[in-house]
Amino acid sequence: MAELSRRRLLGAGALVAGSAGAAAVVGPRLVSGAAAVGDPAVEPFYGPHQGGIATVPQGYATLMAFDLRPDHRTAASLRSIMKLWTADAARLTQGLPAIADTEPELATSPARLTVTVGYGPTLFDALRMTGARPATLRELPAFSVDRLEPRWGGAHLLVQLCADSPLPISHAARVLTKNVRSMATVRWIQRGFREPMRPEEPGGSMRNLMGQVDGTVNLAESQFDRFVWDGGEDQPWFAGGTIMVVRRIRAELDTWDQLGRDTKELVVGRTLDSGAPLTGQRESDEPDFDAHVGGIPVIPPNSHIARARHHVDSEQFLRRPYNYDDPPPAGQISDSGLLFLAFQRDPATQFVPVQQRISDGDALNEWVTPVGSATFAMLPGVRDGEYLGQPFLDAV
Repeated sequence: MAELSRRRLLGAGALVAGSAGAAAVVGPRLVSGAAAVGDPAVEPFYGPHQGGIATVPQGYATLMAFDLRPDHRTAASLRSIMKLWTADAARLTQGLPAIADTEPELATSPARLTVTVGYGPTLFDALRMTGARPATLRELPAFSVDRLEPRWGGAHLLVQLCADSPLPISHAARVLTKNVRSMATVRWIQRGFREPMRPEEPGGSMRNLMGQVDGTVNLAESQFDRFVWDGGEDQPWFAGGTIMVVRRIRAELDTWDQLGRDTKELVVGRTLDSGAPLTGQRESDEPDFDAHVGGIPVIPPNSHIARARHHVDSEQFLRRPYNYDDPPPAGQISDSGLLFLAFQRDPATQFVPVQQRISDGDALNEWVTPVGSATFAMLPGVRDGEYLGQPFLDAV
């Protein structure tokens, strides 16, 4: 173990003594090695699962939430939307213009574009089909650290667009929105970005806007059947889908900037330069939470990595976060933070226990604020000749 300064250890003692409350800003990553920006690579559209979940994270993401218009809250209207979105997404992701595309040249370089569609809990209420709602699709409980703004809440439908260039995302967003505007309205749009790869450590995690290496521990794809993909036990139509949690977490960068480097590292539990735990040398090193020097824990028990770590296997889930940096409202210097995207079979047993520990005593809570929260049932994949959500709509 590298020699630790007296200043750092004294700081650790102070952090152990107390902390505020709130959300996971540093989260594990998926897998390494995304394509470079502008790469015209193509991701498959058809398959047992939708793209944009197990896909190696692309550099850019846009989330669009929709509500059905009051006169279109019917299975027939939802079926029309799903058929339109499936037909357009199947073409756009492969570098082909959408049907009746007015700007077909914009579709020729998809840059690993993926289109991922989900249903919110309130959709089943709006359609009077609550019996078909997956039991795992529920709104999250209230957490003491939340300062949620209604404008970032749930909606009937969600479309996640990801690519290694913002151009195909912008084009896809335009196509998918205008083709359903008579049946659905946009509730909100959230845009994010991340490093496809950190140049100083190929295969390493991205950095968030607080300067931290973000996403060091995550599920291996071999674990997805256990922790991510729904097995269809409750709702057979949902087999191969997953529950997505969207948390918009504002970073209080103005006060974070006032902290010294040692204090920031103690709050997180990792070094800023390499992302290594305070008890290790490399990002991939396993943190030693039992290590002490002079009776003081090297990694404070209320550091972020200590609070966000799963305590039992069932608390594991897939993290796929993106940074956001939006124009600030009047009187505010910045509006930046993390779009924390988590995928799992059941948030109640996977995400909620971890978030509750974070809310109850994460030292990072003083510098992050959850302002948005929503859950969506991300549909199973689709086969050629079918449309997204067809097993659900065929059953009604």
